Amino acid sequence: MAEVDQTVKGRITDEKGEALQGVTVLLKGTTNGTATGADGSYSLTVPDGGGTLLISFIGYQAQEVPLSNRATVNITLLPDTKALEEVVVVGYGVQRKSDLTGSVASADLEAFREAPNTNIAQSLQGTVPGLNVGQVNSAGGNPTIQVRGANTINGNANVLIVLDGIIYNGSLASINPDDVASIDVLKDASSTAVYGAQAANGVLLVTTRRGKAGKTRIAYTGSYATQTPSVNLRPQNREELLQRIRDLNYTQAYLAPEYTTPNPNFDLTKFVDQIHLNADGTIRTADFNWWDAATQRGAIQDHQLSISGGSEKTTYLVSGGYTKQLGYIINDKFSRKSVRINLETQATKWWKIGAQTFGSFNDFSGEEPTLSDIVRMSPMHEPYDEAGNLIPFPTGTGQANPFLSSDVSDSDKRMTLFGNFYSELSAPFLEGLTYRLNFGNNYRTNNHYYASRWAAGQTGQAYKDLDTNYDYTLDNILTYHKSIGKHELTATLLYSAIERQYSRTYANATGFSNLTLGYNSLEQGTNQFTASDAWEEQLNAQMARLNYKYNERYLLTATVRRDGFSGFAANEKYGIFPSAAFGWILTEEPFFRFAPINFLKLRAGYGTNGNLTSRYSSLARLEPSAAYVFGDGGTTVFGQQVSTLANPNLKWESTRGLNAGLDFVVLKNRISGSLDYYNNRTNDLLFDVALPTVSGFSSIRTNVGNLKNAGLELTLTTQNIAAKNLKWSTTFNISGNRNKIIRLVGADANGDGKEDDLVSSNLFIGRSIGTIYDLKPNGFYQVGDDIPAGYYPGTFRIVDANGDGKIDRAGDRVFLGRKEPDYRTSLLNTVEYKGFTFRVFLNAVLGGNNSYIAANNPANNIGGLLDVPSKRLNYLNALDFWSPSNPNALYARSAVAPALAPGVYQNRSFVRLQDISLAYRFSGTIIDKLHADNLSVFVSAKNLYTWTNWVGWDPETEQGIDDSGRPVLKGYSLGLTVAF
Repeated sequence: MAEVDQTVKGRITDEKGEALQGVTVLLKGTTNGTATGADGSYSLTVPDGGGTLLISFIGYQAQEVPLSNRATVNITLLPDTKALEEVVVVGYGVQRKSDLTGSVASADLEAFREAPNTNIAQSLQGTVPGLNVGQVNSAGGNPTIQVRGANTINGNANVLIVLDGIIYNGSLASINPDDVASIDVLKDASSTAVYGAQAANGVLLVTTRRGKAGKTRIAYTGSYATQTPSVNLRPQNREELLQRIRDLNYTQAYLAPEYTTPNPNFDLTKFVDQIHLNADGTIRTADFNWWDAATQRGAIQDHQLSISGGSEKTTYLVSGGYTKQLGYIINDKFSRKSVRINLETQATKWWKIGAQTFGSFNDFSGEEPTLSDIVRMSPMHEPYDEAGNLIPFPTGTGQANPFLSSDVSDSDKRMTLFGNFYSELSAPFLEGLTYRLNFGNNYRTNNHYYASRWAAGQTGQAYKDLDTNYDYTLDNILTYHKSIGKHELTATLLYSAIERQYSRTYANATGFSNLTLGYNSLEQGTNQFTASDAWEEQLNAQMARLNYKYNERYLLTATVRRDGFSGFAANEKYGIFPSAAFGWILTEEPFFRFAPINFLKLRAGYGTNGNLTSRYSSLARLEPSAAYVFGDGGTTVFGQQVSTLANPNLKWESTRGLNAGLDFVVLKNRISGSLDYYNNRTNDLLFDVALPTVSGFSSIRTNVGNLKNAGLELTLTTQNIAAKNLKWSTTFNISGNRNKIIRLVGADANGDGKEDDLVSSNLFIGRSIGTIYDLKPNGFYQVGDDIPAGYYPGTFRIVDANGDGKIDRAGDRVFLGRKEPDYRTSLLNTVEYKGFTFRVFLNAVLGGNNSYIAANNPANNIGGLLDVPSKRLNYLNALDFWSPSNPNALYARSAVAPALAPGVYQNRSFVRLQDISLAYRFSGTIIDKLHADNLSVFVSAKNLYTWTNWVGWDPETEQGIDDSGRPVLKGYSLGLTVAF
């Protein structure tokens, strides 16, 4: 029988009966589809009146509707609240996003899975407002991480990392990024309060992947990436070096009075340093590229394999990974072998047990050549003789060959073993009551073995340095959940104990006649030395938390935690840190009937967190002093002396914080986001107060002053297009932070009734921690100017700030600005077309004229003075020095040191094209033939371009034109993912 086409008509509305325009209506299994008009109506011709309609619209739950020969099919779509129903980790538990009262954000890790990142923190750069993650410019390096700016001056500034519910003190480089399922960021006092004493700087909750009930799934991902510098800096070549020397001696190299016309009688040989000359007095002709010899094309290869699955009672995930990275600098190497086993089984109806374990074996072996010496070395000398052997001192001076530091035997291997073993009991006598026991273990070793025939004055040196860290966490967690009518509550009680131990053994020898066995035969050294070290510390805590919800609209979270730490004084071991937060879901109120707003929640919270001091800082500590020999032929006795003063009143640094927030979903779920304002105040700052030298001690750690830290954060996600084959979404983040010192030590030495600043520590009341206080330059003294004594053409003209007619550092320093930026922002665009997914991510950190600035001064100046470049040492090619023909340069230059030389400060603002990726997921015949669940290929690029006025290596790493800097790398990668 021939098929008969039939027209199906209908109208699609939302849950309130309002028409939905642009809804996609598709006949399942075909490309036959249409979209609804302004009145929500549609019309579609289908063969034989059968089949199933697929209905989809952004912000609403998709539906499959069988036709069953119906001519009219009207459909009501329900809002897709999946984002609000999503469960996030909040510390000792989970919550729905819609029920959060604190400031908690989830990182979008999936958007950066294809990026060539060896460290999971690299996938967080710019993705969460208030979470500041720095750049990485070395193989296997860890970026800096900060949440909501600075809350302390001398206290612990580290973000707390919690891995699968256990506080993790190891390196993030040891965690395989492919194993990480999610990262949630706790930012305000209410959300971090459950971790109390260690959470003043924010918390990162890292959750690893687990198996799911169902068939066994095997997945493999492999990729290869290249890495090259994002900037093109290099040392000067021979001719550039000689030209610099001509410009430095411009009064002889050029003709007066302008000194821009070359002097034909100028003899350069009389002005260059002797290291640039041959024995006969002529200038050496060699032009060796030291930078090229010290660098290479970087690369990353990455392989990940996982097997997961399970039954209704038992799930498992086993994964293995191998990552190898070659950095841009030779011998900058990193490799990681990792294995993970996550198991969970429901042993009985009331007992669940599991283990989350991983092992990571990292190799950082190899020593780089000394970069600063590579830049400084004259291109007119070479590192090797005719036989190919290293020349220890190529210039014939004390300037050593930079490759001596890389011509060594170096083994630097680090192992991490982590295991969280847990048991969870559900009380059969009381529904909703559970008890969970976590026993987390973290064992780490760092074994660094080294041998160099060039060290110890070329007599040879070898050592073995063995470090061991172990810590355990024992958590007892009691949770009770109960719903009664419109009331829902969850109560959590915690008792936790933590102990950390460290041990180090160091054996060193120098003076080897033969280093064949290197560090494996230290007894062959003439001089043998040993050293050892150890420490331990303990923490314990009790915590109570109540989450309460009434009528799906009123929310309360109240927490109190009591922490104890062995590092504080005997009378101040414990601190109590309470918090409370409230939420109000306005869209659940009967009076709130504003159709464009789908979800609206107000949040407000206030609480206190603590901060740790370093261990033993409240005690008087002894250190070895000089060795003494008593009498002729007597034995050597080492003395001991008190190195620090005890402080029996050293107590917790505490940060009190207010957070107010707004969560919203509008325009039929097309736009969603959060807005947060926070205001923190840290009291009893841990600070090393300077003491008079007559006391015999330089400082004492105590509690002083307070610090204010406030800011705004906004995140927006928009669904721009949601057609049948095309989707486009955008996520925009922006945050701004300000800190201000309110009070310091309380001293008023000059008796003016105002508290004194700590100028020597660069701390000023009413200003930020990153305040820059220095002399202010005002251009250069030029040839022909009326120049005061002590200054010369090409040196900085300094502003007489106090107007007393003379220039001195004490009286003429001014506030030039601050190091902190005005705001940070990012933009992620994701476009999906059929099987293609294209992502572009821009990240920016911006400041005004007096913010986000930093010193950017060249090194290698005689006596460290900016205005006097050395004739012996080399420089980077981008240095813009003053000369009569370059009067508007960036850097001063004079053959004679000026009386005072101010620093050069530059704005670090930048916009970076940080990540681009294009992935294609195969479907249809290929997938069917391979019997695969997923087959996709991808290409990606990282750090492609940076827009900035900063001169030098990179503004984000604050590495400028100094010779000790190193580049941020850009890279391109190609990868494959397949799963069965």
